[in-house]
Amino acid sequence: MLELYAQTQAAAEVIAAKWGKKPHAGIILGTGLGGLVKSIVEEASFDYEEIPHFPKSTATSHRGRLVCGTLNGLPVVAMEGRFHMYEGYSLKQITLPVRVMKMLGANMLVVSNACGGMNPYYNCGDIMLIEDHINLMGDNPLIGINDDRLGPRFPDMCEPYEQALIGRALALARRENIVAHKGVFVAVAGPNLETRAEYRFLRQIGADVVGMSTVPEVIVAVHAGLRVVGFSVVTDMCLPDCLEPADVPKIIATANAAEPNLCKLVIGVLAGEKEAAA
Repeated sequence: MLELYAQTQAAAEVIAAKWGKKPHAGIILGTGLGGLVKSIVEEASFDYEEIPHFPKSTATSHRGRLVCGTLNGLPVVAMEGRFHMYEGYSLKQITLPVRVMKMLGANMLVVSNACGGMNPYYNCGDIMLIEDHINLMGDNPLIGINDDRLGPRFPDMCEPYEQALIGRALALARRENIVAHKGVFVAVAGPNLETRAEYRFLRQIGADVVGMSTVPEVIVAVHAGLRVVGFSVVTDMCLPDCLEPADVPKIIATANAAEPNLCKLVIGVLAGEKEAAA
């Protein structure tokens, strides 16, 4: 963890040298939110290879670029693609960008993902506001000697996703006639999808959707003192009694179709931040 602080500092210095603003929010543009970058007035950008200690994104549909600029006048730094445990990276590597966002001055994190829906009341293309999560990845990014400069030894997780931000997003969804739920996200390591028995188990322990990301980033965001709002796009239904083989192109197409609604919600949540700061 002591080395992690130095890595975070080195990455932040490279970004700050080219983009001198203090971001209000960090944004992780997962599958289904990549188009949001078009709404950002870009002032600087970096391929991940240009930033010290950043891994390389190898996931399908993840570009691998950090974009700095303004979104409706609010300074933001956005990851155009994320890293995953199944790519072979440690959770400390995966979550380094969140620490960099914090060191640059961000006070909130917006995170998105594509997920499999296990709640039978959900449908493909629906959006779920993450109210809580379950970590079944078999690891934790905070394991190791704690560096108090990065956060406390035992961060509290009673409200990892800020209820006020969830409420703001759901109110906007109602106004815009967007189907949005509030539920529990469970993270698994991947890269294989789950068996029928595993889907039954995940549903029984309280999960509404399942994915292979997000939870490590949120744990680190809470550790760093960032407020968090999370969005999941349901890209396929994982109902064990009528399970079908996964179709990756169809999953990506579903995420892309939901993108305009997801972008509206993210922009609306951040607009509320701008109004609150005025």
